Amino acid sequence: MNTMGLTWTILAMGGAPAEGGQGSGSMVMVGYMAIFLLLLYFMMIRPQARREKERKAMLNSVKTGDRIVFGGGLLGTVSNAKDNTLMVKVADNVKVEVVRGAVTRVLSKDENIGEETAS
Repeated sequence: MNTMGLTWTILAMGGAPAEGGQGSGSMVMVGYMAIFLLLLYFMMIRPQARREKERKAMLNSVKTGDRIVFGGGLLGTVSNAKDNTLMVKVADNVKVEVVRGAVTRVLSKDENIGEETAS
């Protein structure tokens, strides 16, 4: 077998043989891949799943009388909570029906929007 044929055979097998024996380089690569996937899970996927779970709990806890922020910053008070929609009073004699998914935040009783102090 000539030198060129041997070079192509080694490249086809995955590169030059490692000093520690054949296949140890691929085991290191599998180890790096496993570590990368664990980091990806703990830094991106798990926190996102936790935030989504908290959001669903918040949406399910909306009840009549709650002050909410929905759809691009509109404020309102829930006048009637249905399964998938909410009737929201946004002004005197003005009620709007919105889907629960449009709610971005539920305000506490004493919380007011726009009264943040400048430091």
